[in-house]
Amino acid sequence: MHRGPLSCLLLLVVLDQASKWWIKASFVLYESREVIPGLFSLVYYTNTGAAFGLLAGESTMVRRLFFVGVALAALVLLGLLYRQVRQSAPLYLYSLALIASGAIGNLIDRVRFGQVTDFLDFYWRGYHWPAFNIADSAITMGVALFLLASWRQPPAGKIDLKS
Repeated sequence: MHRGPLSCLLLLVVLDQASKWWIKASFVLYESREVIPGLFSLVYYTNTGAAFGLLAGESTMVRRLFFVGVALAALVLLGLLYRQVRQSAPLYLYSLALIASGAIGNLIDRVRFGQVTDFLDFYWRGYHWPAFNIADSAITMGVALFLLASWRQPPAGKIDLKS
């Protein structure tokens, strides 16, 4: 992998894990501390499901196997995509690094703890976004960057995931 995207990936995994460690060490579960009144708080929540609590009611073993399997499959897919776009625009490489770093960060949580720590809480008046973490942000930004790169400059050649 190119040095810039690899450095980005490693830095984001470290930031994600360090921020989750800090939250666990500094907050009591479900504690909330307002940072920007009416807009942003730091909280300590855990999520045993996927985005928005999907599969949260399933048994621990089923959830763990499902999420570890999905994360590993996603990382394999990202590796195959990387092989296809490594000679394309750098935006592709950074987008894949962002997505992979998020997948790795949340995978570490699921393997170690069986759940993901969420702590970024944004809201506005009566609207409240579910809490999330740096790994979730990296995935979202990576997908957006990949779509932007695809719109601006489609990858050289056809993406073939069979090779």
